[in-house]
Amino acid sequence: MPGFIPGRGTKSWKATVSGERGGKQTDEQTGTTMALSDVDVQKQIKHMMAFIEQEANEKAEEIDAKSEEEFNIEKGHLVQTQRLKIMEYYEKKEKQIEQQKKIQMSTVRNQARLKVLRARDDLISELLNDAKLRLSGIVADPAIYQGLLDKLVLQGLLRLLEPVAIVRCRPQDLLLVEAAVQKAIPEYMMVSHKCVEVQVDQEVHLAANTAGGVEVYSGSQRIKVSNTLESRLDLLAQQKMPDIRKALFGANANRKFFI
Repeated sequence: MPGFIPGRGTKSWKATVSGERGGKQTDEQTGTTMALSDVDVQKQIKHMMAFIEQEANEKAEEIDAKSEEEFNIEKGHLVQTQRLKIMEYYEKKEKQIEQQKKIQMSTVRNQARLKVLRARDDLISELLNDAKLRLSGIVADPAIYQGLLDKLVLQGLLRLLEPVAIVRCRPQDLLLVEAAVQKAIPEYMMVSHKCVEVQVDQEVHLAANTAGGVEVYSGSQRIKVSNTLESRLDLLAQQKMPDIRKALFGANANRKFFI
């Protein structure tokens, strides 16, 4: 085993250890060999063992420190990775919940809007039904109803502009309609500058429970102009529906264009 070499400022010694008790020590300066006692050999061996143990301990501490550092780095990396995954998971969940909330709110709004629209439509239907019931008041006054029939027959003829026309009415209105036809023919010829033959249908009539008015057909009966009181009311309601809605429910805040 190589001997221990002391540090600078002291004498350098070389010692050898053999299976025999004791040993030799050489003075490098004088070149003389000196015998070592067992005590000196054991002391040097212990000194060497202490030095080796210290070196091993320092190396072990260095390895432990490096392992601890690498462990902490890896642990921090794993913690950060899992933290990001957890944050990503809950962000995704939060977005899903927010999306579901928006869908539910939109569904509730649409349902409420549909209820309002149905209620408005029901109110308008009731209003129109009430107006149809009041049409009987017009028919009850012969003078007013006769003047209305005159206009309805003339309008039907002018819309057809056919040489032959057939007029249908309720059975109870035959006399009034015949009078209206006789009055409408000269007015029609004066406006259109055309001749017309008008027949009041004596066989086919409008239903007796209708409010009144007439239907005017071409001679071939392929073209029809409906001028009953109900059809005129429906047409007027369609044309005036924006005004009716505005009067009942106020102006529509979402409407941007007006005709």
